[in-house]
Order: sequence, then C-alpha cells, then structure tokens
Amino acid sequence: MRLLKYISIDSGTDLTALYRSLKMEYPKFFKMDILSRLGLLGVEMLVKDEQGRFEPRKDRAVIMFSRSGSLVNDGNFQKTVQDFPSPALFVYTLPNIVTGEIAIRNKYAGETSAYVTDGFDADRIFATVEEAFMDEETRSVICGWIDCPSEIGFEAVIWLVDRDGEGFDSEIIKKIYYGRTDQ
Repeated sequence: MRLLKYISIDSGTDLTALYRSLKMEYPKFFKMDILSRLGLLGVEMLVKDEQGRFEPRKDRAVIMFSRSGSLVNDGNFQKTVQDFPSPALFVYTLPNIVTGEIAIRNKYAGETSAYVTDGFDADRIFATVEEAFMDEETRSVICGWIDCPSEIGFEAVIWLVDRDGEGFDSEIIKKIYYGRTDQ
C-alpha cells in the first residue's frame, strides 16, 4: 500500500471559509452537521484535482474513524424532540452519514464504513485499510480520523491510499497524526 496524499484540518479552521475557498458549489453543505462538513471538506482537499473526478467508480472505499461520532448533532436533535423532532437533524444522528455524504458527492460505490472508537488508534486504522484491500475491486481507500467533540473543537486527518506500492503503515499514520506535517 502506498500513501498518495493526506490532509489535516484542525480546530480554529473556519469551515465555511474553507468551503468557499474550494469553490465546491455544493449547497447541501450548509445543511450538514459538523462531522459531515469536516469529512466532506477534507476529502475535497484530497481529490479536487483528480481526473475523471465525478465519474462513478466502484474501486474506491471510504473509511472513517471518530471518538465522538455524531454526539454534537445528537444533542442538537435532542433539543428539538420536546417541540417537534427535526427530520433534517435526525439524518445526521448516525456517525456513518459522513461516509455516505462523501460517497454521494464523489459518486463512489465502493465500501463505506464509519467506526466510533475509544480514541485514535493507528494500528486499527491500518488493519481496517488492509482489510478493505482484500476486496479485489478496491484500488484505493480514503481513510481518516475525524473527531468533533464540539462545534468549535474538531480535528480531521485524512489519507488517500493506493493498493499498489509500499510505504503506508501504522507508523506513517502515527507520524502524520501526531506530527501534523502537511505535504
């Protein structure tokens, strides 16, 4: 497996300004929860220059990890329950919606999965990416750690990994996550 590219987004980043700077033209962004916004922007940064960008593809998997999952939006939804539960908020009470939003935007039809874990675990991330490549149709994986314990406290580190080559392992994941050095 070979690391093609990675990005990181940390607290303090104005996500709306980042969205506008990427010139995404994706109005649904403004209805999304913080987790989906963060994931969508991170993936946009990774793949914005790919050729054939919006052509349907089955060979790319999307796998995300988080500690807080959709807790921020769960709380927002809970506040609406007494008056009238908001269907627009309810949709985002599932942590895996971020992978669905990414797949829909980019027309990916490969594996999508989201895991809520006790914390960042490079070995688990690497093992899960390795497992994704057991599907012979999977040629690349977008994987990441996206955590949003609050609307203003968040982090994302997202990797684009290719099946062919060498140089992607749990040590690289740790180095990038803990070092947060940009490519």
